[in-house]
Amino acid sequence: MSDKDRSSGLPIGAPVNDWSARALPPHTAIRGHYCRVELLDVARHSAALFEANAADVDGRNWTYLTIDAPADLATYRDWLTRITAAGDPLFHAIVDGATDVPVGVAAYLRIDAANGVIEVGHINYSPHLQRTRAATEAMYLMMRRAFDELGYRRYEWKCDNCNGPSHAAAKRYGFRFEGVFRQALVIKQRNRDTAWYSIIDSEWPAVRAEFERWLDPGNFDAQGRQLTRLEMPAGS
Repeated sequence: MSDKDRSSGLPIGAPVNDWSARALPPHTAIRGHYCRVELLDVARHSAALFEANAADVDGRNWTYLTIDAPADLATYRDWLTRITAAGDPLFHAIVDGATDVPVGVAAYLRIDAANGVIEVGHINYSPHLQRTRAATEAMYLMMRRAFDELGYRRYEWKCDNCNGPSHAAAKRYGFRFEGVFRQALVIKQRNRDTAWYSIIDSEWPAVRAEFERWLDPGNFDAQGRQLTRLEMPAGS
């Protein structure tokens, strides 16, 4: 709740006591039951990621990304080298825990350590990762680092407003919809209206508990099928 300025009587934001800037995300791996999320190394990960993405035969996964599917490994490697050079976005490879093979990519970006705000994006799950326990766990692990390890206050998800699967994923993972920034970007010579979602630190404990309940190995049968669905708290 907002307080009021004593002199003007106008509402002002609630105090944030004992706040200090947070650390930047470390470069250490995050390990879970079903996957490992580790800093993307172009030399070590690019060939396996390119091969995993080749299973997306029609290139649909690249529709809302900044480039179309690279035609060959050299092009993909050059692109990865360029986008990882600055350190923000901070790209990670998602490595399948059973095969030890990289099968997807996600990044922290727009990292605002002073205000405790961080975004997850540049998500590209190959068909080998989609609709798996590892796919959900990777997002949980990255959230857990931001909130529990680093103490960030706000975790963001943004997507092209036309991207129905990304909207659905954000809601499934517990993000709250905040609105649409109209004509925010021009991507591939097309307009992009950007939808904004977030989770804040006060919401995280309930979101974390539901992730952990769903990810528990006991929630899956011998064939790996979920026994119960991921059901985030009301309002998420």
